[in-house]
Amino acid sequence: MSSTETSRAVRALRTRGGLSVRVAPRAVLVVALLLAAALAASVALIGTGDYPMSFADVLRTLTGGGTAAQEFIVHDLRLPRVLVGLLVGTALGLAGAVFQSVSRNPLGSPDVIGLGQGSSVGALTVIVLFHGDPTAVAAGAVAGGLLSGAAIYALAWQRGVHGYRFVLVGIAMSAVLVAVIGYLLTKANLTDAARATVWMVGSLNGRDWSQVWPLLGVCAVLVPAVLGHGRSLRMLEMGDDSAYALGVPVERTRLVTMGAAVLLTAVATAAAGPISFVALAAPQLARRLTRSPGPNLTAAACTGAALLVGADWAAQRLFGADQLPVGALTGMLGGCYLLWLLHTERRAGRV
Repeated sequence: MSSTETSRAVRALRTRGGLSVRVAPRAVLVVALLLAAALAASVALIGTGDYPMSFADVLRTLTGGGTAAQEFIVHDLRLPRVLVGLLVGTALGLAGAVFQSVSRNPLGSPDVIGLGQGSSVGALTVIVLFHGDPTAVAAGAVAGGLLSGAAIYALAWQRGVHGYRFVLVGIAMSAVLVAVIGYLLTKANLTDAARATVWMVGSLNGRDWSQVWPLLGVCAVLVPAVLGHGRSLRMLEMGDDSAYALGVPVERTRLVTMGAAVLLTAVATAAAGPISFVALAAPQLARRLTRSPGPNLTAAACTGAALLVGADWAAQRLFGADQLPVGALTGMLGGCYLLWLLHTERRAGRV
């Protein structure tokens, strides 16, 4: 985007106290439309299943006007699933935007650099070696994601963490972790192997309030913290020297935002399994929709939420309730998107 186009896309609003706020009207409109799409898809998803409900019935039940049966179906069975989908999509979209901004590379995504695989190793270790319950599996997934993120950051460090080195180290780490996953599956008995395989697909099936509250608590803390670093991340995309000149504490900003992104990815994976490619696609789609420079953190988070809930609704409508886990659908669509992204990057001479 040229400087002239950027100036047209951004407006400055001044308050009575003299405070100036930069606003991109197109980005605000896109975020509003994405929120509306996510909410509409959520209502449609709540009404989808073995006991279908109309849009009006869902809204009436959510506002306390439904029958006893509808109250049970919506509040106890379907609403937790939708809330987990919204929160997981938000967390993955925001984490993907942070990694792509820090690495200045569209391939800098938790799906590509091994964070999802790290969480999978943690979860499978608990399932296969310790036969743990769902709570222990979730804790193992969080621990695996955090450890893999720390290892990638440490191995990529060389007087700072820079784009392609970070991505390449992540890809190498991903390959190692995939091998570990294969080894753990060969060590599992039939029951544990089936349980591990189901978890690794990534699904919103059977989610309840016990998954909603921890995920909501983590997002309530980390999402505002990451959004508060939006300006610093925008400066980092211009390079470390430029960011230093503009007064940005580069390494502290990078460490805080990447730490928050790793934790968001780990907790999202613990709640729903490794949902593939949402973190890769959401930030890129957000950039193309807003046509704004910078990481577009809010738009990426909203895009992730809309993508995941929309994909879950589409999976149920196309294949029947609980027949196709949402992780399988996002993996198929995301694989096609990754091929297209690699093609465009190669044509641009960046790969």
